Amino acid sequence: MESIITQLTRQGAWEQFLAYRLMKGRFNWREFREADRFVEQEQYLQLAQRIAAGEGLGVPVKKIVNKMGTGKKRVVYSFAPEEMMMLKFIAFRLYDYDGMFAPNCYAFRRGVKAHDAIRNINRAVAGREMWAYKLDIHDYFNSISIDLLLPMLEDMLAGDRQLYGFFERMLTDRRVAYKGETIVEDHGVMAGTPTAPFLADVYLSDVDKHFHAAGAIYARYSDDIIMFAPDHDTLREYKDQMAAFLGRYRLEVNPDKEKVFRPDEAYEFLGFKCHARDIDISEATKKKMKGKIKRRAKSLMRWSNKNHMSPEKAMKGLINHFNRKFYENGDDDALNWSRWFFPIINQTDGLREIDHYLQQNIRFLGTGKHGKANFRTGYDKLKMLGYRSLVNEYYQYKRNGK
Repeated sequence: MESIITQLTRQGAWEQFLAYRLMKGRFNWREFREADRFVEQEQYLQLAQRIAAGEGLGVPVKKIVNKMGTGKKRVVYSFAPEEMMMLKFIAFRLYDYDGMFAPNCYAFRRGVKAHDAIRNINRAVAGREMWAYKLDIHDYFNSISIDLLLPMLEDMLAGDRQLYGFFERMLTDRRVAYKGETIVEDHGVMAGTPTAPFLADVYLSDVDKHFHAAGAIYARYSDDIIMFAPDHDTLREYKDQMAAFLGRYRLEVNPDKEKVFRPDEAYEFLGFKCHARDIDISEATKKKMKGKIKRRAKSLMRWSNKNHMSPEKAMKGLINHFNRKFYENGDDDALNWSRWFFPIINQTDGLREIDHYLQQNIRFLGTGKHGKANFRTGYDKLKMLGYRSLVNEYYQYKRNGK
């Protein structure tokens, strides 16, 4: 079996990688042209040869960024652009190990989507009274113990010692660049790097397999986990087993995202709220989106006042921002907001609530106040400025059969 590291030096393998990413919509045309030039001119070759000779990557840069929709911070890492491209290629080839994961793991799997988790869970619990336990692992990627991960990784990559050696060098190098200085720290598998999702799947692979073998209704998408049981005592056993696993793996539950759902209660997972056959967006999703809308509207109001911007221009700015967020492509590895939710939900209450909140804030930018007087700005005016209702877009999506 040819090592993935050796494949880094072959142009044919790179062309296959580019074709896959283009087919999956992971490039816009500008990005594709740049990547195509990178491959055609063999700009990858010198670094690939160094990696194949046993050299490691450079020092990653650590950044603290705003966590989307919460105002909280998260830590991400990135290598030099050329090195990040190498890691994307390696991540693409790591799909070859997909069959080694349990079927209840839904992250970073070829042909497996987060939507499958919702569909499979709903099918499994249909017509049954089930207790549920949902948890989120705090700062999962960056908290992974490299000492514990490496033996797991060595076992999984037993047929590719060269690839294992590459990961060992990358993960045990504790140097990071931060605020212009090189520091030493434990960084786990480095959230933000292309291979982090695969490594995160490896780390909890035995947990997934344990609950699969136990016959539990269980799903994990990276650091989000949900499990079901027919009674509270069984759920408590599952919960205790999970706590023991996380203790062994030196991980902590995020207490703000841990919850037990009763059989008569809608459960929430991956941004969805599910009850019987009804699927809507979750309360957490609505809260997060409203937070984004409010912050953006306030920011535009400040900018408008400072720069004497017309109210209509500020209103249009808010509309354009959320049209992009809802309906256009996000980053090169993510679905946009509507493409995440529209294929699964069959209820529109959540969409209607967000529509109403966004309209309130658009009108606020027109008057500078919140109140009944804002409704003098009619819906037709909002549409003229480019406003697109989530509810209307959802029904159009369904009518088009997408």
